[in-house]
Formats: sequence, C-alpha cells, structure tokens
Amino acid sequence: MSEAQTAAAVLMVRPARFGYNEQTAASNEFQRRIGEDDSTTQRQALAEFDALTATLRAAGVQVIVAEDTPEPAKPDAVFPNNWVSFHADGTVVLYPMLAPNRRLECREEIIEQVRREGGFRIGRRVDLRAHECERRFLEGTGSLILDRPARQAYACLSPRTDLNVLGEFAQLLDYTLVTFDAAGPGAIPVYHTNVLMALGREFAVLCTEALPDAAQRAAVLSLLRASGRELLEISTRQMERFAGNLLELRGYEPLIALSASAWEALDEPQRALLARHGQVLPARIPTIERLGGGSVRCMLAEIHLPRG
Repeated sequence: MSEAQTAAAVLMVRPARFGYNEQTAASNEFQRRIGEDDSTTQRQALAEFDALTATLRAAGVQVIVAEDTPEPAKPDAVFPNNWVSFHADGTVVLYPMLAPNRRLECREEIIEQVRREGGFRIGRRVDLRAHECERRFLEGTGSLILDRPARQAYACLSPRTDLNVLGEFAQLLDYTLVTFDAAGPGAIPVYHTNVLMALGREFAVLCTEALPDAAQRAAVLSLLRASGRELLEISTRQMERFAGNLLELRGYEPLIALSASAWEALDEPQRALLARHGQVLPARIPTIERLGGGSVRCMLAEIHLPRG
C-alpha cells in the first residue's frame, strides 16, 4: 500500500509527572538538569505541552491527547513516538525501550483511544518488545527516520538502536535499511536518529557533521539527493539546539513543527528553505527540551492509520 510521507493526525501524551529521567541520562547527551522543584517543572511542562497542542489544532492538525497516569511515574511519557508507530496499512508497532521506566509508557488504553477517538482502523500489531529481554532496543521513530513512499528506513546505530531489531522491523514492514554511525561532541554516539535527521515530502534535514565515516556520509547524502528532496544541512551546534528534530504535518496547509530553540538556531537561508515547504510553527518548550532531552518531533506520534 502506498503511504504518504506526512500525517494529518498525531498522538500526544499529556505528562502527569514530567521530570529528569535518571535511567536515560547515560545515553542522552541532550538532557540537562535544571534547578526548579518538581511542582514548578510539572507546571511549566504542562504549559508548554498545552500551547503546542493548541497551535497544532489551530493549524488544522487532528491531535489526540492521551492523559498520562501519575502512578507509576513515567518522566518521559511526553515522548510517545518512541514506543509506538501507526502505519497506513493498519499496522501498529510496539517497540523495545532501553530504560525500564520508559517501558511503562506503552499502554493498551492509549492505542484504543487513538482507534476510537480518531475513527481509525487497526488491522495488525507488531510487538517487538520481546527484544528487551536480550537487551536489544529500537525506540520507534526516534531510532527510525522513515521515507514512507520509498520504503526506506534511516537509522544511526546506538545503545537504543540495535541492528538485529532493525532487521526484524524492516522485514515485517517491508522497508530497506540505511544504517550509519553518528556522533556528537566528544565522539559520543547520537542517541536517536531524529535529533540529526528529518524527512518531509520535498525536503530533508541532516547534520552531516555528525556522520564521521566519509563513505557512510556520502551514501546517505546520495540517497537523499536521489529522492529529489531539497537538502538542509545543519551543524552540530544547531543539532544540539534540536534543529534536526522537526516534523512536517498536514493541516489546512503543509506545516513544519519544531521548537523555538531549533528555529532560532537556523540562519536566514536555512529558515527560507524550510518556509518554502510549509508554514513553520515554532513552539517554546525549554523545560521539556532541557530536562527531557527531546524536542517537538519527539512529542508527536504521527497517525497514518486508515479511517473506518
């Protein structure tokens, strides 16, 4: 089945106990501690979440908001794209997560809410979570950047993105894999592909500086150019401000959702390139970015499921 690159609907999870996750900090160089107490942090995170939700809805995106549960504590519940993905053939994929407290985010009632509230049809479930027992992980569309029409899946290998699980995903969902290594400052592996790369219908974002292997870098660039997409190359410094962590959506017109930090990190030609491909929606989410180590794209699980 042909699948559109962009979705008109997303799942978002409103956090009940947002905070700094000790269990993910070792593999996520983007996380930063801040001094506010838990109640202040939670209040700020909710304000940022609600503002983004309102912005997307006002632009014509269908946003299904699921409420997190306060117990057990799930400090990263605001990032649902890591545990679930929804596909145009009716497939729902559940993913193996590195941090034990992140595995608690996968809740059947959220999937049922998506089906019921959105009027979607689910025909198949692919559950990859058994790999957690072998300490092999694949964290959804954090690990995977999908070229949906071309059936290509880009992924940088890391403690959260295992080649064996990638192979099973590719086989079950009929994707060709494009794997590579990526590193940030200090040669530390980039934890998720979606902080250095994004794909829209007619544009691609890539932090080429983060790909140290020249042959791998050339291969990825060649595929992106062959796809006909206009390429936006960002620097490592821009990547650290989440300039690669963006998502094109379909609202009343094509939309590009990203954080205000990401937008402000781009120079004028880079901003102009993105603006050629859709209405840019920068959202201020400094608390979520600093404590959570993820940005706007991580907060959005696109829904490609069929209706009916």
